[in-house]
Amino acid sequence: MTTLDLSQSELAVGSREGYAGRRQSRAARLLAYAILIFVALMMLFPFLWLISSSLKSQLEIFNYPPSWIPNPPVFQNYVDAMTFRPFPLYLRNSLAIAILNVIAVVTSSSLCAYGFARIRFWGRDFWFGIVIATLLLPNIVTLVPQFIIFTRLGWVDTILPLTVPIFFGGGAFNVFLLRQFFRTIPEELADAARIDGCTEFGIYWRIMLPLSRPALVTVSIFTFLAAWNDLIGPLVYLRTPDTYTVAIGLAQFRGAMTTRWDLQMAAATLMVLPVIILFFFAQRYFIKGIVMTGLKG
Repeated sequence: MTTLDLSQSELAVGSREGYAGRRQSRAARLLAYAILIFVALMMLFPFLWLISSSLKSQLEIFNYPPSWIPNPPVFQNYVDAMTFRPFPLYLRNSLAIAILNVIAVVTSSSLCAYGFARIRFWGRDFWFGIVIATLLLPNIVTLVPQFIIFTRLGWVDTILPLTVPIFFGGGAFNVFLLRQFFRTIPEELADAARIDGCTEFGIYWRIMLPLSRPALVTVSIFTFLAAWNDLIGPLVYLRTPDTYTVAIGLAQFRGAMTTRWDLQMAAATLMVLPVIILFFFAQRYFIKGIVMTGLKG
C-alpha cells in the first residue's frame, strides 16, 4: 500500500469519526433541549392553570375531566375581583414600597460592595465575613426588637418600617452578589481613573455602576420580588386598610371568598402580572448578572 493510499484511508477514518462525533453531539443537544422543555412546561403548568381557572365559572373549575380552555371565558371574574377589594389601592401601596426598597438596596448595597471589593482597609475580610454571617440570622428573630423600636418611634401604621431600614446596608446577600461582580471588573480601569484624578466615589459612580448593570438589575429583581411578596412585615406594621399591600389584600380576599375559586384565581393572576412583566423585560440582564457574578471568587 502506498503512502497516498494510507493517507486517504486515514482521512476516511477521520471523517467517519468526525461524523460520528457530530451525531453524538447533536443527539446530546437534542436530549438536553428535550429535558429543558419538559422542565419548563412543568414549571409553567401551575401558572397556565391559574390563568385558565381565572376565566372559568365556579362550576367549570371542578369539572372532570378538567378542561384547559374555558368555554365560554368569563372575563367578569376580573371585574368582580377588583371591585370586591380596593386592589388598585393595594397595588399602589405595594409599588411604592417595592420601588423605595429597590432604590435603597441598589444604592446602599452597591456602596458597601464597592468598599469590600476595591478599597483596602484594616480588617476588610474580617468585616466582610461578619456581614456574610448575618445570613445565618433569620429575620423572624429580629422582628420583636424591631417592632419595639419602631413603636417607640411612632412609625407603626406607616410604610417607614418597611422602607427606611433598607437604606442602611441593603442586605448581606446583595452586598455579596455585587462584590463578586465588582471583582470581575479589571482593576486597570480604576487605576487609569485615579491617574486622571478621579476620586473613589467618582470611580464607583462613573465606572463601576455603568459596567455593573446586569448585577444591579439582578439585585433589583430580587428586591422587588421580596417586597412585593412580603406578608409578615406589612401584617405587623400596617393597621389601617388604606395602607394595606397586595399580599394583605390577597390574604383577606382568600379568607372572605373561601368558596369562590374563580375570583381567587382572577385576583391572583392580576397580582402576579407585574412580576411577570418585570422579569420579561429584565431577563437578559438578570441571567447575565447571575452568570458573571460566579466568575471570580
